[in-house]
Amino acid sequence: MYVDAFKHGLSRKLFVIIAIKLFIMFAILKAFFFHDYLDQKFKDNNTQKSEYVLNNLISNQSKTNIKN
Repeated sequence: MYVDAFKHGLSRKLFVIIAIKLFIMFAILKAFFFHDYLDQKFKDNNTQKSEYVLNNLISNQSKTNIKN
């Protein structure tokens, strides 16, 4: 079923367009907009990374609960 549809020219072009979009979203945008903040701040200490994330999640959750 999918193989028959892929043999047509239009579906092959659409597949290539989707593949290019996914590459742009995951490879290029990640490199420019989503820098690795935790690795820069804490280097190789996973305990400090987890404590930082936990503290920020708790503080953000308490701020959200206060607004409601």
